[in-house]
Amino acid sequence: MHTQSPVSDLSSQPYPTLPQIRACADRLGGRILHTPVWRWQTGVIDDYVAGQGEVWLKLELFQKTGTFKLRGALNCIDALDEAGRARGVVAVSAGNHAVAVAYTARLAGCSATVVMPRHASGARIAACRDLGAEVILMPDVHQAFERGSDIAREEGRSMLHPYEGPLTALGTATVGLELMAQVPDLDAVVVPIGGGGLCAGIAAAVKQVNPGCAVYGVEPYGADAMFRSFRSGRTECLERVDTVADSLGAPRTLPYSMAVCQRFVDEVVRVTDDEICRAMLDLFRDAKLVAEPAAAVATAALFGPLRARLADKKVALVVCGSNIDAAGFAGLLARGAHVRDSASGPGFPTLPVPAAQ
Repeated sequence: MHTQSPVSDLSSQPYPTLPQIRACADRLGGRILHTPVWRWQTGVIDDYVAGQGEVWLKLELFQKTGTFKLRGALNCIDALDEAGRARGVVAVSAGNHAVAVAYTARLAGCSATVVMPRHASGARIAACRDLGAEVILMPDVHQAFERGSDIAREEGRSMLHPYEGPLTALGTATVGLELMAQVPDLDAVVVPIGGGGLCAGIAAAVKQVNPGCAVYGVEPYGADAMFRSFRSGRTECLERVDTVADSLGAPRTLPYSMAVCQRFVDEVVRVTDDEICRAMLDLFRDAKLVAEPAAAVATAALFGPLRARLADKKVALVVCGSNIDAAGFAGLLARGAHVRDSASGPGFPTLPVPAAQ
């Protein structure tokens, strides 16, 4: 497998430094969007805040390719030399990283193979093919990673990992850098976790700009490898991934992203699929956002496990992506509406959670 040569020497630092993040933001400028923030002041948030705090949404779902993944993919492909680009790249993903890699490879003029689980969204598969990537479907995410590694070794392609490594974290850290400039004096930032690459990068930027700002990572109960890793102190591998938030379905934690998260993330919390669907409905109804399930987990955490501790704080929620087909989105909104209608009392319902693992 061919590794990525660094854009600059990252080996001496165990995490992205502020000078490196700023340089990366400058380098990516013009190829990524500087995504907006929006203060949430309507609907369900009125009951939650009650005049005591502020909730801001970092709208990374408006990024090119529909998610934050473009930032890391571009930073990784920038690191390839001419020979590496000639050999092409390979990526493994449930969809969002695959789309970003396909788009990035087309910009760079190199070929891309993306390996995806068969349950991946048809819209994401079609987007990868439309962008010129070869798509290989495997029965599940574990086998997809195995096949991707085989392709990298056999064909000499560079593996662009969806969430591991300093180049990926450096790219995602630019989200945090933007956010801290857009909304000064935040008390907390809440970030979705799949494999941890987004959370690692954002947390590194946030904590170096403002050490007093808390960073919370959020996972679904059915894909909680980082939660388990925080508890055990070592990388963890899940036997099974089962969540509506398919783009958070990383089967394992890996050393670099886990170490950066351990350094900068205050806590990892979990949310149920019902909470995620209800949060999707709230984002759609109040902010008019078509947020995929992964993009709603920070909102679900705000109204769920983080509700009491953040109610009077100035908080930012990272809304990370919008790659979902219309039928799937409608079905999950219907589930969210059922959860809402089944709840008693005002505000977000307290939902049962799975038994501790």
